[in-house]
Amino acid sequence: MVSERGLQVLRAIVQDYVDTREPVGSKAIVDRHAFGVSAATIRNDMALLEDEDLIVAPHTSSGRVPTDKGYRVFVDHLAELRPLSGAQRSAITSFLDEAGDLDDLLARTVRALTQLTGQVAIVQYPSFARANVTHVELVALGGPRLLVILVTDTGRVSQRIALVPTEPTEADIIQLRARVGAVLVGRSVADSSHRVQAALADGPRPGVALDAIADAVLRVVGEELEEFRQDRLVLAGAATLAKRESDFRGSIYPLLEAIEEQVTLLRLMSEMVADEKGLSASIGRENEPFGLVEASVLASRYDGSTGGARVGLLGPTRMDYSSNLAAVRAVAHYLTRMLEDDDASR
Repeated sequence: MVSERGLQVLRAIVQDYVDTREPVGSKAIVDRHAFGVSAATIRNDMALLEDEDLIVAPHTSSGRVPTDKGYRVFVDHLAELRPLSGAQRSAITSFLDEAGDLDDLLARTVRALTQLTGQVAIVQYPSFARANVTHVELVALGGPRLLVILVTDTGRVSQRIALVPTEPTEADIIQLRARVGAVLVGRSVADSSHRVQAALADGPRPGVALDAIADAVLRVVGEELEEFRQDRLVLAGAATLAKRESDFRGSIYPLLEAIEEQVTLLRLMSEMVADEKGLSASIGRENEPFGLVEASVLASRYDGSTGGARVGLLGPTRMDYSSNLAAVRAVAHYLTRMLEDDDASR
């Protein structure tokens, strides 16, 4: 059983190791922290922490470093979130306020978060299954090509080119816009997707050129709606892993692979359990099922009209959990507020 002072010694070891990257000894703790006891007493506390597998000696030196279990105890019981400075908050607000649409907002979110923390920043798109299609536009590009534009009430705008059997006239495009709009506009992405599939199942009427063109457009629309329903991530800061390669005992390749594939990170983030502050952390060997045993992932939910998704960080287990968790929470708060303000303005 670890005493209260022993837990404070663990806090000191985590903080000093994160700051210095060097194993922490009893003398350093006495010099840097006001425990009011001798180095010998601190050594006894450290021995108990080592017995509990909360710290370990990385080599023959007298210093100790936190284990994954030690980081977990720190995050769950000892970490005090360090609030962002006024300058940091102002910088985030002004940077995000300049976003043009949802895609731009999420791209700005990860850029701001990686600049704040020096870690890989991740934001999950909100689920578009409950978003509504508000507008459909068709633009002739010449020849058998139409630009299909879809707009949702979340602010997402998508553009896809449809190759159609014959070049449509201006009158054809007016009719097509009305037909496709009747299937989609004012309906949820999920409902629209089902209606598109039902319309395609009927097939075009033989010899009716406009039906064949409409089917080609609806196939493209259906593919785009299915993409809307897929989970997606936006990431920034992958280059920071190379700069911090010394923080990893093994290869950083599994992290780079997870960033590239995204599926692993989506699964991991979906399984993380949030605390009463809405924050969650998955540390070191807790990530073994996902092949990320040398990484930590921090996340917070953010909410808009479309429901909860997560914003977070990926990095080595030796990270500043207090500051990084505070940054994640603050950015999630700003993102939530901006999405809610955007919903209210519609």
